[in-house]
Amino acid sequence: MNTYYKFAPNVFLAKCDEKHEKGEVIEVTTKYGKENESIVFNLIFERDGFYYYSIVRADGFNVQEWAKRRAERRREWSVSADKKSIEYSKKSNKDRDFLSLGEPIKVGHHSERRHRKAIEDAWYNMGKSVEFSDKATEHEREAEYWDKRATTINLSMPESIDFYAHKLEEAKEYHEGVKSGKYPREHSYTLTYAKKAVNEAQKNYDLAVKLWGGVISDE
Repeated sequence: MNTYYKFAPNVFLAKCDEKHEKGEVIEVTTKYGKENESIVFNLIFERDGFYYYSIVRADGFNVQEWAKRRAERRREWSVSADKKSIEYSKKSNKDRDFLSLGEPIKVGHHSERRHRKAIEDAWYNMGKSVEFSDKATEHEREAEYWDKRATTINLSMPESIDFYAHKLEEAKEYHEGVKSGKYPREHSYTLTYAKKAVNEAQKNYDLAVKLWGGVISDE
């Protein structure tokens, strides 16, 4: 059975007890028993009789699709909460004409109970309306957050090679610019941080190439 193995942040490999070829489609089982068809990329390492391969979902599901679905779900919740807010708002106005008269509660009168109930209902329903309105706003805020995450590229994706190659070139250009004086040194550690950024970008690029480098045949 092939299972998932966490290799790096956002990156899970397929831990396999048999060798596989690049481009082969295999089933990988989650810890919950769900099987996902996955495409084999590169053999990353061997250990204790197991082979660890970089993989992508055959159905194209990745971090971007996951973020899109999260955004869609949050937006659905926002719409639902907004509808409930409107419903409670309408309920809170049920006795508006009576309450708008501003008459005091007539203690001991047959209308006392109805009067108090109308006030309690109005306050309760208005409170629920505000509560669901706040929920709708929060869900929409979360949806916007996941909309932005839907453009994320990280090491779990083959596209990360080009992405980190660009990041590396940017980091190198800035580092050289700081050394040459093209870019100002904002503080005494500017050059050190610039070099650190180059090292980090190089590390990510090298890892992306290790995970996803090479071409998968269409045959």
